[in-house]
Amino acid sequence: MQRDFVRRKAFTRRALVLSGGAAALTAVLVGRLYYLQVINTGRYRVLAEENRISWRLLPQSRGRILDRFGIEVANNRRNYRILLIPEQTSSVTRTLSVLRGLVRIDDRDLHRVLREAERNAGFMPVTVLENLSWGQFARINAHMPNLPGVQPGVGESRFYPHGQPLAHLVGYVGPVSPEEQTGDPLLKLPEFRTGKRGVEKAREMVLRGKAGNSQVEVNAYGRAIREIERKAGEPGRDVRLSIDAELQRLAYERLGDEAGSVVVMGVYSGELLALVSTPSFDPNAFHLGFDSRQWRALTRHPRAPLVHRAISGQYAPGSTFKMIVALAGLEAGTIPADHRVFCSGRMEFGDRFFHCWKKGGHGVLSLPHAIERSCDIHFYDVARRVGIDRIGEMAGRFGFGAPTGIDIEGEEGGLVPSREWMRRRHGRPWHQGETLLSGIGQGYLLATPLQLAVMTAQIANGGFRVRPTLIAGEPPAERPAPESLGLSATSLSLVQRAMDMVSNSPHGTAYRARIREPGMAIAGKTGTVQVRRITEAERRTGVLKKEDLPWKERDHALFVGFAPVDAPRYAVAVVVEHGGGGSSAAAPVARDVLTEALRRDPDRAPAVGRPVANTTSGET
Repeated sequence: MQRDFVRRKAFTRRALVLSGGAAALTAVLVGRLYYLQVINTGRYRVLAEENRISWRLLPQSRGRILDRFGIEVANNRRNYRILLIPEQTSSVTRTLSVLRGLVRIDDRDLHRVLREAERNAGFMPVTVLENLSWGQFARINAHMPNLPGVQPGVGESRFYPHGQPLAHLVGYVGPVSPEEQTGDPLLKLPEFRTGKRGVEKAREMVLRGKAGNSQVEVNAYGRAIREIERKAGEPGRDVRLSIDAELQRLAYERLGDEAGSVVVMGVYSGELLALVSTPSFDPNAFHLGFDSRQWRALTRHPRAPLVHRAISGQYAPGSTFKMIVALAGLEAGTIPADHRVFCSGRMEFGDRFFHCWKKGGHGVLSLPHAIERSCDIHFYDVARRVGIDRIGEMAGRFGFGAPTGIDIEGEEGGLVPSREWMRRRHGRPWHQGETLLSGIGQGYLLATPLQLAVMTAQIANGGFRVRPTLIAGEPPAERPAPESLGLSATSLSLVQRAMDMVSNSPHGTAYRARIREPGMAIAGKTGTVQVRRITEAERRTGVLKKEDLPWKERDHALFVGFAPVDAPRYAVAVVVEHGGGGSSAAAPVARDVLTEALRRDPDRAPAVGRPVANTTSGET
């Protein structure tokens, strides 16, 4: 009995322990359920709802880019594409094989589709082809019974109807890079594109708009069951440019196969009517995609079609800089208005000779006639008297040596050398012979075609500062009041008259490229920039003709001008890389482009001021 009692007691103790453990576990379970179902019911209801509801972004149409007359230079067009839903076909490979019999699918796209189909959920569509022609799209639709899993789709893609003439200016769009990710979920969409260059990049936020969203009910596998709610976004806003697309096209075609640039701008408003760079590229190709061969051809092209020469090409300004040197001397009082110099064809300075472009010399010339005939000896003399400091100060006043602040990125600032720059850059003092070279716009001086156009506009408008702009229709409050450069009317009048003589006097270097139509006369200045040193032997035997030199050793050709002479409205700058003489290669291009600008917009009124004087030919 004693043994049975002990056994019963032990059993009762074990039963109590097990019962207590079970009660404790039950209490924990009840407490956990209470915590989940009562205390945190709101949180888990939200999580459950999020599993059931999927929010999807709806990209909006990108804003258009228009020229000054409302012509579209960037728009959106239908993107006919073909999608494949893997779970709806018994064999992805067989379906793609049938599809390849209807349209071309290269091996790279084929491997991509197979890889994505294997990696993604079976109900997720995979893009097979985009940007199909209507004929291709219709042919595929006609064979849909034989293409299980294939789904036609229509979206939007960016299109540039004018192609190459406006490529550098308008830019292009492309896939979002890792550096552009800002946390905005819109940027993570595979099909989303952002501006990469030009106006597309500069006005990205305006053109992009705001995305909408769609609330979709999904099952446990993420498959969409039905759309619950849709909220429309805001389409991108249009951007209107000051550019005249037709004038841009004409200037582009006028340059032809040359590497060069043309800039046309309003002398008072600063609005750019043309900003051309050649050679160019097809901006649509950046959206459609390059193969390796096309990309190599573009990046290795000897004339660098990806470079926007109008704003980032830097050249010695050559004789187009002589107006700055003349104004520096006149404003400083270093030379009188009737300053005269005898040109024999060369000038001895120190232990070397400085030559004029005209071998026999020009004889005695006044300052306006030295500009008219582009006499180098005259400007060696002026530069020697004025000095590099005053030349640099006047160049800076006209905007050389710093970016103009145009509305798109990539602009270079050029270079105006100084004594301090020489010590800092080359560790030596400035030499007087380098001042003489600066007097004819060579040596270390560098300027962009846009800076040359700004200089010309400021001479033409009576000495008011001008900031170039690409965006038309800015509110007046955003434009600062015209700021004077502080130049005397007498000095500007002399330079204006000299530029008139360059184009309209029989002795002027651009006389053959003058505009003969009444009321459209052009005033200008030619420039020819050496890119190689001419040896003494070549001077004795005769300088080689342009055709006898390799392309990269030929002179650059430049021309700047404004028109009409009596009431300036437009300024132009033309640079033709390795084109030869400015009078033969650049001036005729400027004439044709300015003539068209005046014909297309003949009644444009100046925004501020008037020219300081009418420009008429004559001796000083």
